[in-house]
Amino acid sequence: MSWPGSSEHVSTCCGPPKTRAGRRKVGLPRAVAEELARHLEHFGGEETVFTAPAGGPLRVPAFRRRVWYPACDAVGLSGLRIHDLRHTAVSLWIATGANVKEISVRAGHTSVAFTLDRYGHLYGDNDHVIRDRLDEMISAGRPSVAPVVALALPGAR
Repeated sequence: MSWPGSSEHVSTCCGPPKTRAGRRKVGLPRAVAEELARHLEHFGGEETVFTAPAGGPLRVPAFRRRVWYPACDAVGLSGLRIHDLRHTAVSLWIATGANVKEISVRAGHTSVAFTLDRYGHLYGDNDHVIRDRLDEMISAGRPSVAPVVALALPGAR
């Protein structure tokens, strides 16, 4: 993990990602990067962004019990899992209009097929949008934006 103003790469305390696709750079919105920079000015360690109260790595069970569950209960989100934030992030990326390849890379998925299997239901039915764009292209005299490729079908002459 890297943070604004740092050229160093900081590895997780838990080990490497599960797959090669898990090792990636993900851009943060400016507001998040600025808040993270402020956090690091006060709390940043040399190897971790968020530390245990006495320093060092967070212990997941203690974090859940002391911080996560009380915070979720306080805002009426009892039962929310930390991993649910990942699903929320992917949902937000889809809502921005990012394509499935961009989302797959950003999420660290090994294939777009996995991304579509997991999140395909979040993509709306945009057939009317495609139809309208094709109508616009045709009326503008641009029936194609890419070269037409002839496909040779088996048994066709």
